[in-house]
Amino acid sequence: MASPLRSLVYDDSRYQKAFHLFLECSSEHQCMQDFIHKILPEILAGIGDGKSHLNVIGVGSGDVLLAQKSDLDYITFNWNKMTSAEFEDQWKSKQTPKKADFIHMIQMLYYVKDVEATIRFFQSLLDKHGKLLIILVSGESGWGKLWKTFRTQLCMCEISQCVTTADVKSFLDSEKLKYKSYALPSQMDITECFTEGDEKGELLLDFLTETDHFSRTASPQLKADVLKLLRDPACSLESNGRVIFNNTLEVIIVDATT
Repeated sequence: MASPLRSLVYDDSRYQKAFHLFLECSSEHQCMQDFIHKILPEILAGIGDGKSHLNVIGVGSGDVLLAQKSDLDYITFNWNKMTSAEFEDQWKSKQTPKKADFIHMIQMLYYVKDVEATIRFFQSLLDKHGKLLIILVSGESGWGKLWKTFRTQLCMCEISQCVTTADVKSFLDSEKLKYKSYALPSQMDITECFTEGDEKGELLLDFLTETDHFSRTASPQLKADVLKLLRDPACSLESNGRVIFNNTLEVIIVDATT
């Protein structure tokens, strides 16, 4: 019998609502901005090997915010509105010799079919001294515990929506690729998830489980088990009557192949 659960990615309107609510309730963007401003500059200082300009590829980047920036005239952008797999096919068909000094893949590996093949391809595009930056939820976060426990029930989409940095590091280790990792502590207030019928809580539960209308479509047992784990110290802590979910991210910086 087919599962009644449907991935949230197939309901874009509800996904967008859940995602924006997630950003309101979490410190995700703040922890990434702190890393970009405080740690990333030192990492980038070692790339380029004295070049006057750098070739950068942003995988999963958007152009919406570009119009709000007035100080980027010195940067040349070439937007490719296509999937990662389509970009790879195009690159290979053109036999492009150009290499990249820096490639960033921020919170995008959840949306590819083959995480390992995607990393392998983009790492192959790095020039000497180049770096590949990957940001995902940490395998030690509440997400990691949730997906490890309920992967077979919740991760049914053809894309890799339940991938964590633990999966990525396992692959990199197996390939003997050099990398460094940085934990980005982050939290999310999920208190409303435990109030039956709360609209905000329902949206957050959808986002946490990657399931469209999880409370309506999940079996009573699965819903109870998920809520129990979300409140468990393995995933969250309780403070001043609020349930705070471990939303820790991790940055992985992969070196070019020597």
